[in-house]
Amino acid sequence: MAGSGQGNWVRRSEAEWRSLALRFKASGLGVRAFCRCEAVSAASFYRWRRLLSDERDSDVDHGRVPAFVDLGALNSAATARPRIDLTLDLGDGLILHLVRT
Repeated sequence: MAGSGQGNWVRRSEAEWRSLALRFKASGLGVRAFCRCEAVSAASFYRWRRLLSDERDSDVDHGRVPAFVDLGALNSAATARPRIDLTLDLGDGLILHLVRT
């Protein structure tokens, strides 16, 4: 159908679907009314809402929910600072390693 020129297909990124989900929560509208306003297929919205919900639930189940880590104030005058060794796995083979000595 996309090739026949009958519909305007828009491919959205995961971040765009997350943004749509947030706007939906804030809208106070039902799914169908919201999707009409946003020109989004209700079926696609339901699918992405389930995918994002499953991903969040999976992260919680496996303890992968990112947490805030307070490393303290960055004050050069501070004495007796504890050593901090922080490693963040950002996915896709990218690792960030921070050390404060």
